[in-house]
Amino acid sequence: MTTPEQAPRRAPGPEKGSGTVPDAGLERWRLVLGAAAERHTGQPGPADAGRDAALDWLYGRDPELTRRGVRRSGSTPRTGGDGPSAVTAVDWLDDIHRLFPKETVERLERDAVEKYGIQEIVTDPAVLERVEPSQTLLRAVLRTKHLMNPQVLRLARRIVESVVRQLMARLRPEIRRAFHGTRSRRPSRVPLARDFDFRQTVKANLAHYQPDERRLLIERAHFHSRTRRHVTQWQLILLVDQSGSMAGSVIHSAVTAACLWGLPGLKTHLVAFDTQVVDLTSDVTDPVELLMRVQLGGGTNIARAVEYGAGLVENPRRTVVALITDFYEGGDPYRLVRAVRGLVEQGSTVLGLAALDEDADPDYDRVTAGKLAAAGAHIGAMTPGRLAEFVAERLGR
Repeated sequence: MTTPEQAPRRAPGPEKGSGTVPDAGLERWRLVLGAAAERHTGQPGPADAGRDAALDWLYGRDPELTRRGVRRSGSTPRTGGDGPSAVTAVDWLDDIHRLFPKETVERLERDAVEKYGIQEIVTDPAVLERVEPSQTLLRAVLRTKHLMNPQVLRLARRIVESVVRQLMARLRPEIRRAFHGTRSRRPSRVPLARDFDFRQTVKANLAHYQPDERRLLIERAHFHSRTRRHVTQWQLILLVDQSGSMAGSVIHSAVTAACLWGLPGLKTHLVAFDTQVVDLTSDVTDPVELLMRVQLGGGTNIARAVEYGAGLVENPRRTVVALITDFYEGGDPYRLVRAVRGLVEQGSTVLGLAALDEDADPDYDRVTAGKLAAAGAHIGAMTPGRLAEFVAERLGR
């Protein structure tokens, strides 16, 4: 005779008509693991059935599942007939916005576009009217806009405008802050409220304190001086690789250039390249229009872009050339190294960035990057704010 502890356990899950409350933890694991886990977790309850169907619509198309012999839940052979219509991208978007929190929706949309290539999310007018603008969708728009007809392109522009507006609002204060002169310990005779030295003012006027009235009379106020960063004109030349893998860096380069445009003492250029070189400096003040002109994809000739950038240099010792690329050179690598070395030898600061975005998570050709570092370039990955700080530090020299 077996004890209750020794008795075999049934797969957890609600029984029909039993009124058993489903285990929330198991239901969550069922959603994560999919139909293959049902014998251990039980079927999803009524509340999670819609979520399960939405997740299965997306992740059930993973070819790895077929290779492992995993059958999609609820899947049926695709045959003709008068059954219910298949779920479309529009239906799916409506479902996930209704069933999941915002953070999950953004992840699902990102996987749909980037992992499974469901391009109708950015090429179908009905979908574009419903979709929530995000950087993922902006990258998808940049990759597919050459396929869009004028009507779809107008709708896609809404995504570009919305995301650029969000990025500008977040990055402009951070970037501009890097260029404001910092306070120094030296006193100043210029009475500006923002430079008021409270501690020194109190210390210098303590002799005039009136204890009866608990009031300090200030005969002379003290102020900090500020270091001047913008003494002479500097150039920042942004050379941006517009190959498909660099979409995030292209977006942030456009917004960064717009934020830097017009700063005293700094002249900004923005140049995009693949096998050809396109100078986009005239469009820097309108990053939306600039991004709509960018065409991602194609080959890469980094050396040609660096040589073009070298031709823009006015004062080598007052120039920062930021080369934003994955360093996979489709042209002549020796020509590239020679061009970078020439810039360094004439006194320019060359900055090679494998990524310029909020994650600063690079994926690049380390061999080529190493050769450029040996030629005198600074190699790394940066956020837009850190790039602004780097340039501001150079301007302060």
